[in-house]
Amino acid sequence: MSEILEYKSRLTDPASRKFETFSYLPPMTKAEIRRQVEYIVARGWNPAIEHTEPEHAGGAYWYMWKLPMFGETSVDRILAEAEACHRANPRDHVRLIGYDNRRQTQGAAMVIYRAKGG
Repeated sequence: MSEILEYKSRLTDPASRKFETFSYLPPMTKAEIRRQVEYIVARGWNPAIEHTEPEHAGGAYWYMWKLPMFGETSVDRILAEAEACHRANPRDHVRLIGYDNRRQTQGAAMVIYRAKGG
């Protein structure tokens, strides 16, 4: 059995904070992000993009980047919107959401751009 390590996350250290499951892994490559978008689209979920300042990322409220992309199936268009949000808000974390309308919940949520130093 492997050793369980303490994760040293502190409110005073924004760089140590984690958000969603994937943030415990190394940053995703562009190809890995693309595969996550493909997964969301393949399930028929509605993609949405949100962003927030690193110091507020632990809160429930993130700013919505435009409206959710209801019915969007173009992976390239979804990725382009995520990149546009990141360019417009370079000091913010940007996350991708996949809303499952059947279950009325988020089917996926992951930070795909992390603010520098945050």
